[in-house]
Amino acid sequence: MNAMDPRPLYTRAAEQIASLIGTVRPEQLAGATPCAEFDVRVLLSHIVGGTRRIAVIGAGGDGLAVRPFVDGVPDDGWSAAYDEAAAEVARAWADDARLEASVRVPWGEAPGRIALAGYVMEAVTHTWDLSEALGRPLELDPELAEFALAIAGRVLPDEGREDPELPFGAVVPAPGGADVYERLAAWTGRRPLVTV
Repeated sequence: MNAMDPRPLYTRAAEQIASLIGTVRPEQLAGATPCAEFDVRVLLSHIVGGTRRIAVIGAGGDGLAVRPFVDGVPDDGWSAAYDEAAAEVARAWADDARLEASVRVPWGEAPGRIALAGYVMEAVTHTWDLSEALGRPLELDPELAEFALAIAGRVLPDEGREDPELPFGAVVPAPGGADVYERLAAWTGRRPLVTV
């Protein structure tokens, strides 16, 4: 992990999110998501806000100073807002030196590559959340979920998730025959909205 470059994976994750956001219809914005406290609109606000946060971190700023939600995005503006934030991430992390730099993220100080890998996990997890909320309109990239699940297994132990301030719930059982996204969702305390 210490030698890997998570930027290509982050780029793929961002492209996948952008494609998924492009499918959102206005009538879906008030719909439920696997994050019980978020409807689709709030989840989109968090996805864009989290993307802005990792851009600020990549540019050498304080991630804790960036609110992980955005306000004022019109219902038809989520694709543009996300595309702008994702472009900021690409610019902020373009210099290889950012991967070695110590950065401040909500969970502490970390080398840039570790922080960005954590945000790949977050992006991929929220991609599943959004996909579930929208009725699974697109096929998702399993390699991204494999990476995210490996990161989640390392940084999110099964025990100690009782703290209500933590963004991930207790591990839930994955359904029989679960694909890698469903296993990632279960590890991060989520349950599917769609049953097949």
